[in-house]
Amino acid sequence: MSRERVTIALPREPGTTRDAVLERARQRGFSRFLDPGSPPVAPGPEEEVVRQVDRRLLAAAPGGADVPITPVADAADLDRLLRAVRPDGVVAIEWTGDRVIPLENAIAARGPGLAVWVYARTPSEVPGALGALEHGADRVLVTVASPEDVDALEQLIEGPIAARLDWVTARVSSVRPTGIGDRVLVDTTSLLRPEEGMLVGSAAAFLFHVASEAVGSRFSHPRPFRVNAGAAHSYVLLPDGSTRYLSELAAGDPVLVARPEGTVRSVRVGRIKIERRPLVMVTADDGGVARTVFVQEAETVRLSSEVGRVASTELATGVRIRGVRLPPARHLGHAVDETIEER
Repeated sequence: MSRERVTIALPREPGTTRDAVLERARQRGFSRFLDPGSPPVAPGPEEEVVRQVDRRLLAAAPGGADVPITPVADAADLDRLLRAVRPDGVVAIEWTGDRVIPLENAIAARGPGLAVWVYARTPSEVPGALGALEHGADRVLVTVASPEDVDALEQLIEGPIAARLDWVTARVSSVRPTGIGDRVLVDTTSLLRPEEGMLVGSAAAFLFHVASEAVGSRFSHPRPFRVNAGAAHSYVLLPDGSTRYLSELAAGDPVLVARPEGTVRSVRVGRIKIERRPLVMVTADDGGVARTVFVQEAETVRLSSEVGRVASTELATGVRIRGVRLPPARHLGHAVDETIEER
């Protein structure tokens, strides 16, 4: 299941609620929207906004054709719709009765070029629409009435997401080689943007933002699915706000990726590679407390700073890097209320 196949239908009436839904959806990494209101929403970078007027989706089909929204109540309705549509077109279905078995029938009967879009009346209907016959609808358009609905949708398709991250800036106080160690490279099943990364550190109280390899180097190609995260003992933040050791991650696990002060989303681990590589220990001053992270010494390993992403080979004293503060005490990765000191 993927948010890339989910289109959020914004509230029709302009105003505070509509703006709040749009802002929350963008923060959560959604980029497809259905706009039934006026004035229309302007799409941001890498976003898609489909306009709905009456019962039509404007210019939504290949070639810019409009797509009618078709109510389907029974098998005869579905059969008529599938026979009438172009084999390389788009059907937008609004179920008025059963929704699961009819969608399975539509997926089984469609030709290879036909895109099936369906409406979900609530976020709770989205997982079933995305997973029907293992393939699901090509697009699920879901009505969202509040920012809380966006949170519910996020949890249903990707698992719970940490509600808030406390971003701070810490000044690098030292960078020193620490010899060879086991570093963990996390390959995900999603493509990451250059500014996205994982939150990693030696102590749960402060996690550093380690950026993706969506930008390569002069001697290596971009790996936009990859974060060279750090030493095996390090904590990494998960979508529900808990932590896990990097060495414990396995294929299929959810892990949080974030932009500093921006969107957060859940992605799945596709592969873990643990290899012995030269490491550096980066120490930063977080309000008088020394925080550390061990990362591979390489041009493609970058920490996020106030002025952009800085390679571990170029980090120096005085660079101000980004990270998040979290409750320090952990039991099996979950925050607990107890006295703790980590050194």
